[in-house]
Amino acid sequence: MKVLLAVASKYGSTREVAQAIAEELQAANLEVDLREPAEVTNLDGYNAVVLGSAIYIGRWLESARDLAQDQAPGLASRPTWLFSSGPIGGKPLPDEAVDVSAIVDATRTREHRLFGGKLDRQRLSFVERALTLALRAPEGDFRDWNEIRAWARHIAASLQVPSAQGGNPT
Repeated sequence: MKVLLAVASKYGSTREVAQAIAEELQAANLEVDLREPAEVTNLDGYNAVVLGSAIYIGRWLESARDLAQDQAPGLASRPTWLFSSGPIGGKPLPDEAVDVSAIVDATRTREHRLFGGKLDRQRLSFVERALTLALRAPEGDFRDWNEIRAWARHIAASLQVPSAQGGNPT
């Protein structure tokens, strides 16, 4: 079973989320190909896909949106999961706060999961720093590694359950 794990990450923290997901999938004896969305030109050879993106102002990064749009039929024909990373501070945002509904519909995604993000102002551009200060965005790492790893194990378990239709995962 080969899984494409494509992730769009501006500063690397969403890529770290994807790496944790990859480790859990590999621990379940799944072959994982971790790639940037712009590197993916087709889905040939992949049995399942996990596609994720950092979110900025409620939107996925363009490369992840482009991959979802360009490969929508292929994503819809295989088990596909989506994740977003980005809310910071206090209470997590509801899933509806991330604009992925069209992607979920077009790809027939099994699940979209929203994970907390990380803000390190030192790595931001001047404009981004000014914006986060104006919005009083708290600095820190708000990713829940236990939640991320549990979700990855859930995906692995879903892929290892044979269906009644010939032994392929549902």
